[in-house]
Amino acid sequence: MDDYFNDMEFPDPVYPNATASGFVYVNLDERMKIVEVDLFSPGEVKSFTFIVRVPGFKADIDLVDLDALYPEEDIVHIDDLEDFRRELERLPCCTTNEDGGKNGDPLNLVFIGTREDIGGAFVRRGWHPTERIHSGSMWRTVSAFLTGSRYRYSPVSSLYVYGRQQDIAIQRIRSSIHMRNHLRLWLSPMRFQGKPVWVGQISRDIGVIFTPKSWTLTTHKIDPDVDEARNGLIGDLAYSQGLEKFGFVKGVGQAPRSEPRRNLMDDTYYTDGFRVVFWFEPKPRSLADVKFVDWARPRGVELLETK
Repeated sequence: MDDYFNDMEFPDPVYPNATASGFVYVNLDERMKIVEVDLFSPGEVKSFTFIVRVPGFKADIDLVDLDALYPEEDIVHIDDLEDFRRELERLPCCTTNEDGGKNGDPLNLVFIGTREDIGGAFVRRGWHPTERIHSGSMWRTVSAFLTGSRYRYSPVSSLYVYGRQQDIAIQRIRSSIHMRNHLRLWLSPMRFQGKPVWVGQISRDIGVIFTPKSWTLTTHKIDPDVDEARNGLIGDLAYSQGLEKFGFVKGVGQAPRSEPRRNLMDDTYYTDGFRVVFWFEPKPRSLADVKFVDWARPRGVELLETK
């Protein structure tokens, strides 16, 4: 069998003016697989990222047709940077429950870019999609909880923005199902300089608990310092090769440690009230090329240089 697979693998190197074909062997992943190809010559390097969908995975994004969410007359096109900043500050502070009557986790993220550019950046950094809540995913969640094992695709509960649950949910797992960073995204009706604008939230889970507030009877408890997860995402994405620039805007509203808010699961959290804004692009960028948009400087980022 070793000889069989060796004979079929993709040859390396591929010489100039030559054509080659073969198989690339990778680890098992669900929902999507990323393959990065780098072409080297004495004076140039070209990088390509291929994202291949893996069938059979039940994800939140399969429930919504993103291209048909908004009719063209509802799309808000913005080109001026300051106009864009003001619109971002007017966004709702938080997610809500289904009827919109109660606030949940803070909306502390904004992404500008296509699904492909954003997805490529996160996949390169080891993030995974989440499964929808169904009998199979519930059983895997309970099993991982009882054994203390990892579950890379553990579902997230539904939160609401624009009257609908998250369009996309992804997570980066840690040592067990109890520990993960996870985020939710909603496609907004805004376009900035022709690119889609996504609104989202990120928090860090620090444990799984049983609760009657969830119909699955389980939920994750979040770290109350939600800004730590937000700021940590900046460093993470800076190494993704897909981040062009980032900045901060107001809009969440301050909630100091002495007066924390509560989310829908009654977890407390505190925040400086800023949301971070990320711009993504398809061309690979090094860490040194990532720019800072100097709209605001929350405490802890005073040393950032404006480029």
